[in-house]
Amino acid sequence: MRNHTLVFLLFASILTPLSASAQQPAAPPPYPLDAIPDKMPFATPYGPPISLAHAQAAIAAAQAEAEKHAWPLNIAVVDSGANLVAFARMDGAQLASIAIAEHKARAAASFRRPTRVFEEGVQKADYKYVLTLDGVIASRGGFPLIEDGKLIGAIGCSGGTGSQDEVACAAGAATINK
Repeated sequence: MRNHTLVFLLFASILTPLSASAQQPAAPPPYPLDAIPDKMPFATPYGPPISLAHAQAAIAAAQAEAEKHAWPLNIAVVDSGANLVAFARMDGAQLASIAIAEHKARAAASFRRPTRVFEEGVQKADYKYVLTLDGVIASRGGFPLIEDGKLIGAIGCSGGTGSQDEVACAAGAATINK
């Protein structure tokens, strides 16, 4: 009889927390898009348009990085209004990537953020709504170009993998973003 009592108490101690948790549904996690930031994200002010000399320097740096790795890329630089200023198509770069490089640069300038932000929003955070926004490209390889705290343009690279495009573009952006 004593063994039965111990078994009953052990069984009851296991079931009590289970029954309590079954009665109380877990609170749903907060919806991440309901978070209200204190400051406006990506609020870099627009500045004057990038000069041709600066645009060509950014392209040259991106191209040099791509050549170090034998990555034939298309490289576009747009001004602060997302208008094409300079473009380079490396020998052997795929033709379809011409428009993609320009699109990455335009998106980075228009939305004042690297295009990687859109990729991560879709891929990591499941923010599929991003794909409904006009002008977005959810692929890394586009960087805003900031001079004296103001956005003067953007650079976009395409033709390799997203990570290759990003590395080359970062080298180009580094000529301006200091």
